[in-house]
Amino acid sequence: MPVRAGPPSPPWRGPSYRRGMDEAHDGETVAGSLADWLAALTFSDQGTDQVTALLADAVADWAAAQGWRVYRRAKSVLPLPPPYQHRHSYLDVACARPAGAPIAIEIDHTDRRRTVDKLLAEAAEGRIALWVRWGTRGFEPPPPPVHMVTCPVTSRPGPDRNRLYSHLPPAHRPAPTHTTADLQDARQPDLFG
Repeated sequence: MPVRAGPPSPPWRGPSYRRGMDEAHDGETVAGSLADWLAALTFSDQGTDQVTALLADAVADWAAAQGWRVYRRAKSVLPLPPPYQHRHSYLDVACARPAGAPIAIEIDHTDRRRTVDKLLAEAAEGRIALWVRWGTRGFEPPPPPVHMVTCPVTSRPGPDRNRLYSHLPPAHRPAPTHTTADLQDARQPDLFG
């Protein structure tokens, strides 16, 4: 029988509780590391598909820099909905680590319930589930144990009426356009006279 220090753990604080806490802490640590990596990513005037591809590349580079095996478009444990239930969904990026749980990563511009379901299914299988969300608005946090990594961007209308997105360090953001009026002939009236 193993020797323990202190009183026995209540049933809700036993080995499975500690393992769950370790996994939650590991997930937070991994999510924080990825968030730091993505904060250094810069791009300007990219379309929706290009931003998603840039983020997938950056996530894969981050995982490779950790020494992990990286899989792009890895098969998910979640099958597709009917009538395609005999097929499976795919993850944007998956990582195998020599020590620690595997990581399942999805990258989205929109708030998709299907993505949350997929990541919850991956977490139920023992993987750390990360949801990389990018966009111009606030992000609704997913339910635990899914961890969210955000990449806020700015946007502007493009020449073809599609949105163009940028993620620049604060010092490199261009000044906003305030007016298109010709101000050369404008006169300022005396406000205090």
